Amino acid sequence: MKLSVIIVNYNVTKLLRSCLLSIRKYTDEERCEVIVIDNASTDSSWKDLIAEFPEIRFIASKTNDGFAKANNKAIKTASGEYLLILNPDTELESFCLGELLEFAGSQPDFGGLGVRMHDAKGVFLPESKRSVPDMFNSFEKLFTNFKKNNSKSYYRNDIDEYAVAEVEVVTGAFLLVKKEVYEKIGGLDEAYFMYGEDIDLCYTLLKNGYRNYYYGKVSILHHKGESTVKDEVYLERFYGAMQIFIDKYYKSLKPLQYSFLKAGLKLRHKIEKIKLK
Repeated sequence: MKLSVIIVNYNVTKLLRSCLLSIRKYTDEERCEVIVIDNASTDSSWKDLIAEFPEIRFIASKTNDGFAKANNKAIKTASGEYLLILNPDTELESFCLGELLEFAGSQPDFGGLGVRMHDAKGVFLPESKRSVPDMFNSFEKLFTNFKKNNSKSYYRNDIDEYAVAEVEVVTGAFLLVKKEVYEKIGGLDEAYFMYGEDIDLCYTLLKNGYRNYYYGKVSILHHKGESTVKDEVYLERFYGAMQIFIDKYYKSLKPLQYSFLKAGLKLRHKIEKIKLK
């Protein structure tokens, strides 16, 4: 088996079905397996997909322990040489996986790979290619809408959206990695419930001598935001994830940046909470 596609589902049956239909359309069953793990959805309609997609392996988790833990659990059952961590609110748009696997196999010290993502209106999603958060690009991301076209900012605006280039961070909505490497570095950090685990994984790959790539020649549809309720729980998880990241990598090694980032996150979190009221 060349590739195992891993999808974590939580209350998004309609989006998941569209995702699975796109995978069925654009993949070779003999070289690709698909594993869907349902993270204790309160909506049981996902079970209707089991009969519709007999070629797909469905796993039911008894509890919702978060995105990272669910992926790690499903990956333990995977047999592919490569893993594709894929969001259920995405859709493949071409026979792209063979091209991506060929590219990955040709790169020395290959770590992770992401592709060009766009929303339902065709608008490019800048989180497709990013930098590791630091004091400067985090301030830009948290407090400004200023887009530097020719600089290495948080969103890599210096790299064309259709380019193929080495980057630091790609998104967990579509993240290709070799299973052997994934297991070697310990997989997704289960301290993250949701959000931030993709940044952590990419940074861990870099710290272990691997290289991450953005492959803009391939595009997918990402129904950004349609599977997420933007409430106080969302804010707690999102900003909590960023706090986990800076605690892990900045607190002891870069105390000045840590203090700045901690204060910035706290302030931005308060601003977002006020907006909800």
